[in-house]
Amino acid sequence: MSRWLLTNVPSWLLLLGLVVLVAGGALLLLFVVRHRFPRLEEGAHNHVTLFAFSFIGFMFAILVTFFTNTFWGQINDADSEVRTESATGLQLAGDLGVFDKADSDRIRESLLEYQRAAIAEWPEAAGGNFSPEANSALARVYTAYRQVQPHNDIQTKSVDTSIANLDSIRLSRTERILQARVDVGPPWSLWVVILLTSGLVLGCAIIYGVEKPGMHYAMVASLGVLIAAALFMVLEFSHPYIGELATSPEPLHEVIQVLSNPPA
Repeated sequence: MSRWLLTNVPSWLLLLGLVVLVAGGALLLLFVVRHRFPRLEEGAHNHVTLFAFSFIGFMFAILVTFFTNTFWGQINDADSEVRTESATGLQLAGDLGVFDKADSDRIRESLLEYQRAAIAEWPEAAGGNFSPEANSALARVYTAYRQVQPHNDIQTKSVDTSIANLDSIRLSRTERILQARVDVGPPWSLWVVILLTSGLVLGCAIIYGVEKPGMHYAMVASLGVLIAAALFMVLEFSHPYIGELATSPEPLHEVIQVLSNPPA
């Protein structure tokens, strides 16, 4: 569900929808409670409600902080994987000058094809799936290097180093896609805990005795917006390759730019 929301709903609309759903729902419930139970305004129960609100609010803050820190770490790991993949690709591009022109041109073209395929694969890879086109393009890069007939020790060493770097690119891509498949945010049981604590926090604010309706509505609305923003953060951080804050394929574009402009 969270993957579908992040893929199909713009971030601003998702945040707005959560605010309307959470804050609007809380205000509607407050309206019903104040009219159905008018004696709550007297505040005889406020000391108990305040104690419960403090404890539940503290637990909610800990949960949100824990999840956002954990998922932000996953996004950082994803960024690292893509930067490693890109840096290794730039290394391969820089080593092409060692080879004969025919070999260099053939390898350059195969590297370009793979980088374009990896970028085209990004939406599919963000869901944890490998693209057959990218797999085939990577295999052609291996073939291009193995077709090189070294004429000196420098070329022999460069072929070995380049194939090792290509193995690193393959490993980074595999780890990136497997991470996208595995890192899917909190399981449903933890979502239940998050939503339950959110509801309890709002519930305490709703039944808290406030004589002036305007102040009560403002308090509940503010709390509803805050909880909606916290839920939005958990959603956005849940998938490292999907969403507004997700890792982007921009470093791979840099490799294409370098490969497309060979030194004279």
